[in-house]
Amino acid sequence: MTFTDPHITIRIKSNIVPAWLGIWPEICPLHTTDKRKIVANLEFVWDKLKGKSMSFLYFVHVDRSKCDIIENDSPFSFRDVSQDMILLIDLISFSYIFKYLGMPSLKISKVMDYYKIRVDSLAMDVLINSINEIVEKRREAREKREILEELKEALGVKGGGDAQTAAEGEPAVYAILRKQWADCFEEIQELLLRFMENAVRFDQDTNAVHVKYQISVDGINDLELSTIMNAMDVAGVLDYGLAKIADLITKYVFTPVVSCKANPVVEEENRQELDDVREAVLKMVPSVEPEGNKVDGELMYSNIVRIIDFFSKFLCFNNGSWMCCFGRLTWPRMSDMIISNFLAKVVPDDASKLAEFQQIRKLTIDFEIALKELKFISSSNDKDHMLSSFADNVEVHFASRKKVQILAKARNMLLQSDFSLPQDYATRTSQANKEESADSNRVILLFSSEECVVSVSAKELMELVHQTLKDVCVSPPKVALEFYHAARNALVLYEAIIPVKLQRQLDTINQAAVLMHNDCLYLSQEILGLVFQYRPYFPSSVKDLAVFIDLAPKFQLLAEEVLQRQIQLVMSNLKQAIDGANGFQNTHQIKQFESAKFCIDQIAFVIEKVHIIWEPLLLPSVYEKSMTVILESVFTRLAKEILLIDDMAAEETLQLQRLIQLLFEHLSSLLEPMLAGDEREKSQEAQKDMDNLILSIRKLRKLAELLDMPLKSITDAWESGELADCNFKASEVQKSVYILNGKECY
Repeated sequence: MTFTDPHITIRIKSNIVPAWLGIWPEICPLHTTDKRKIVANLEFVWDKLKGKSMSFLYFVHVDRSKCDIIENDSPFSFRDVSQDMILLIDLISFSYIFKYLGMPSLKISKVMDYYKIRVDSLAMDVLINSINEIVEKRREAREKREILEELKEALGVKGGGDAQTAAEGEPAVYAILRKQWADCFEEIQELLLRFMENAVRFDQDTNAVHVKYQISVDGINDLELSTIMNAMDVAGVLDYGLAKIADLITKYVFTPVVSCKANPVVEEENRQELDDVREAVLKMVPSVEPEGNKVDGELMYSNIVRIIDFFSKFLCFNNGSWMCCFGRLTWPRMSDMIISNFLAKVVPDDASKLAEFQQIRKLTIDFEIALKELKFISSSNDKDHMLSSFADNVEVHFASRKKVQILAKARNMLLQSDFSLPQDYATRTSQANKEESADSNRVILLFSSEECVVSVSAKELMELVHQTLKDVCVSPPKVALEFYHAARNALVLYEAIIPVKLQRQLDTINQAAVLMHNDCLYLSQEILGLVFQYRPYFPSSVKDLAVFIDLAPKFQLLAEEVLQRQIQLVMSNLKQAIDGANGFQNTHQIKQFESAKFCIDQIAFVIEKVHIIWEPLLLPSVYEKSMTVILESVFTRLAKEILLIDDMAAEETLQLQRLIQLLFEHLSSLLEPMLAGDEREKSQEAQKDMDNLILSIRKLRKLAELLDMPLKSITDAWESGELADCNFKASEVQKSVYILNGKECY
């Protein structure tokens, strides 16, 4: 509605009520802010309306009663208020303008208050209606959900239907149907399996396989074998149906053929009898045992092809997919049998015979081609080409076989090794006889001019290693690499076997321990020389990988451990002997003297025994060093024990002199060669050990003299430095004087 005049047009609707409100639209109730805005707009419009109405009041007269229409209008005519106001103003005459000017203002104010109340009431109605609609919708949703839950419960649905698995959320009827189908499918499988067992029979008495074309089982007559095969294929149980048959075929047909113990004969019979049953028969005719268990590869391959062709024709009916299934069930075991019973046995023992293997390789490849044509094996699956792959890698198999043979030979050699020498070897006095007796076992160390005796097993092991490394130099790279590993592993076998084999001997003083020590020294030096002797002639690929030097320190350390263990055993025995002398006290008593004399004899016996065992076997330098350490410790201990005696009688000193002289008499044959060789060139450490030995000998001998010397002679000897040269200390000389000459000297 608008006021129209030549000068201005006022649109009351757009200013009083917002455009979105429309004619009291059915939407949510107005907010308080909107209500205030409507009232403000009404007041603003009314003020403008009064001003514009002045121009019309001079020309229009209207009856006062006409104004009541505004008050009596319903709230739904509010949008026509502006139009009624125009009619009202048009009816107002100019003469009443001042008389009735305040009346419209009062009426309009009442109308505005009325509309405010109506607007709030309508807003509340809309709000209540909206809430009611929401409540109704939720009630309907709840009812629908309850109905859905009841339906799920009736159907047996267990899950929520969204993120639950099919097994948890599926209806119970599905499980029932699935179980029924599984039971039915299992019955179908068992029935088909009975058909197949009836169709293919194995007669062990005649060594024959009977394949029937028509089968009758459980009242089902004249069912074709091809129909059964097709049914198993459609049902997806062909593997299951053929598994047992394939296993029996492998056991009773392929196994004797692979070992050339039987030849196949195929017969197809058409018999007109009660049931008119046709069948094909594969008979296995025993063959002559091959000489030396050698298998004729050409005959074996041809027989296998004939057998597979029989089953392709009479069992699989030349169906490629059925034949592939039959091949998957039988080929893995058959190929393993062919490799183990034939191909592995014909791998050459000598590299010169590798060329002869090429004929067998060609037969093997042709055999696989024939199987591919029969669809027995796949053309694209490399796993089915195991035979040709084995034949192509004959060099590797040859090398692996030789490696096994080398290690087996080395192992047997070490396990059967004998670490004993002839009983009279150590007792022979003639050096020529000794050399003649041990000539086969005597070796010269590679980096030393000295000789020692080694065990037979160590010498043979090293000969085997040398021969293997010579083969490395003339073999192809793959073969050479296997030979290199064989040589290296053969050396490691000694370290693994011999210490365990000689465990008991290593705990006693004997020849076996000494021979093992020599073996380790010998092997360590030989290993160091292998690199210089053979590596320049190795194939380039092996040359970069060949390493032996890491093994040498292990054997050297093992040799030192064995020797030190023997030395400790000797010194332990000597310590026990010296301890039995009870400090050499009271030797003037017969019983104590006999006891001390027995200890001296024991010491001499142990040292002599060690000399007899060690001297012929050990390297001279090792023997001399070891004996020097042992003798020096014995003489030093004896001198210390005697000097620790607190009091000596005159007769006691004489007995002690006797015991010392007796010891030197026993060891004279041992000491003279050692002392005579003192002028030979020695290492600094060996010379130091010998000097210590000489000092200990001098000290013990001087102590024997000192026991019978008067005080003045002792004093002169000390002042002249003679006692100091024999390694006597001032405290020891002082105590000797105190013991021998009494307390009055102090």
